[in-house]
Amino acid sequence: MVVVLGIDPGTANTGFGVVVARGPRMGALDGGTIETAAGVPLERRLVAIHARVADLIAEHDPAAVAIEELYFGQNARSALAVGQARGAVLLAAGQAGVPCFSYTPQQIKQAVCGSGGAAKDQVQRMVGALLSLAEPPRPDHAADALAVAICHANGASLRAGLDATTARA
Repeated sequence: MVVVLGIDPGTANTGFGVVVARGPRMGALDGGTIETAAGVPLERRLVAIHARVADLIAEHDPAAVAIEELYFGQNARSALAVGQARGAVLLAAGQAGVPCFSYTPQQIKQAVCGSGGAAKDQVQRMVGALLSLAEPPRPDHAADALAVAICHANGASLRAGLDATTARA
């Protein structure tokens, strides 16, 4: 049995999902979002993300934290904020001694849907099916975090030749 904490980082909404894998079978233990208000100074938002991730690690005792890799889309400012949220998550994991693994959005979609170009709604439906949920998980940040955890639990780190030292801050 292995427990994985998946994270979809962001300063406004950080998705989290906790998956337990017993051989080929998986189930969801927890999932949701860490929400921070836009008017709160960034340093306080990062403290809130760090504290909640530390609590999740203490509660679920994961073997690994799997985190979505930084995506540089159209907005460099939002990419920087996501990187700062990733840092808060990596710090919480590092303080707890839990190894971290990073996956690109394409790796996650490939692991969950069989296609690196899968749409968000397809990822949500597949996450629900793989975890035997009554309906697809919501909000999408939580679904994405569960997908990251599934990606790792399915052995993506082994297939990609990754280890904890390849996690990027």
